[in-house]
Amino acid sequence: MKKILLILSLVFIGYTAQSQILITLLLGDKLNSDGLEFGLVGGGNWTTISGLETNDYARKYNLGFYFDIRIKNQWSLYTGVLVKANMGVDKLTTNDLNSMQATIYDSLDGQAMVGDYSHKMNYFLIPVLLRYNFKNNLNINLGPQFGLMYKSWIEFESDIDGRDAFIKEYNKAKINTIDVGIMIGMGYTLFKGSGWTFGASYYYGLVDVYKDISGTKNSSFFIEVNIPIGAGEKPKKDEHTLD
Repeated sequence: MKKILLILSLVFIGYTAQSQILITLLLGDKLNSDGLEFGLVGGGNWTTISGLETNDYARKYNLGFYFDIRIKNQWSLYTGVLVKANMGVDKLTTNDLNSMQATIYDSLDGQAMVGDYSHKMNYFLIPVLLRYNFKNNLNINLGPQFGLMYKSWIEFESDIDGRDAFIKEYNKAKINTIDVGIMIGMGYTLFKGSGWTFGASYYYGLVDVYKDISGTKNSSFFIEVNIPIGAGEKPKKDEHTLD
């Protein structure tokens, strides 16, 4: 029952996330306060899947919105949703394709077609990170990240003598819908801690990507920028006020 509720919650968040990005742009200045920073997050990531013969990283991108909720002193809780988030791996080998029970395409003479196979997945990603903000505008982050996979496919691409082949074989039924793992990272905020934040983080999944292939875990290096909408350095109150 708990798993069903979690899936329904993630689906609801995912379908409303794109409209929330628009709301962020329109109402960001009203949503930000002394205890909350709200804005857009985007960047790129290099992703792979462990437990396969290939170790090639695929280059992806991501886009979403974030909340930085101040807790106490220099501690905050960082969360949000990456609406456009991609995971997977490039340069799959024949052994990888066989273990995935994926189609290997042949030419008319019965020989395997020359080309590249890759595994691509679309996720909604939700980090829930405890953040410590140093006084020099650096921060470190640690915590879980939850993912909801909504599309997955093996992609074959070939270019032989000017003839292109591009085939998608969807395999969502073979993939675990929920992904959970640990994320660790750090960042730096511009303009004395009130501007854009540039960060880097590493994620390692704890759930097998493939239901029937043990040890297939998502892992990814993220490079991102956080852009607060309508937020700026708050004016400091005078400590010596008259009663």
